[in-house]
Amino acid sequence: MICVSALPADFDRNAASTLRRLAAALAASTLLLGAAATPARADSVSAARSAYARGDFVRAVRVLAPLALHGDPRAQAMLGFMYENGFGTPQVYEVASDLYCQAAAAGNPFGQAMLGLMYDKGHGVPQDVVLAYKWLNLAAGHASPAQRSYYLRLRNAVASKMSTSQIAQGQALALNWVAGHF
Repeated sequence: MICVSALPADFDRNAASTLRRLAAALAASTLLLGAAATPARADSVSAARSAYARGDFVRAVRVLAPLALHGDPRAQAMLGFMYENGFGTPQVYEVASDLYCQAAAAGNPFGQAMLGLMYDKGHGVPQDVVLAYKWLNLAAGHASPAQRSYYLRLRNAVASKMSTSQIAQGQALALNWVAGHF
């Protein structure tokens, strides 16, 4: 699933087609890496984290890719991070932002924060501080107390570049998202 719904209405639909091709490439690379479809399990994500911590990025991708393709938001967010930074994969911002978007849509705070940062930088998505604010605000609201203050600092850094009207728009988008998901 391509998470095009998070993109602005004026987003180039040819770019959406490119995202679909990149998602297909992700699926194909999963098969080429030898990743078998496995059930989404917490211990699988833990195994991927352990592989990542050891610097075995290719192994982490092999574990995460099938989980992400089957809709595990933690795997989507972590795999998005790997695509954003080129750890065990080519660096492809469009794939990273799509994976973050899918995780964010499922309510994953890390995915929401990372998608917000992608919008802030314009990496893989059109630069949009209002959407950056929305996703960082949602991340702070869904995060653990330990992570909340960090996400709030990121949100406030984005807000420092925004007008009062833009902040109000970002808050309204976040509230509308919450109303539609809970």
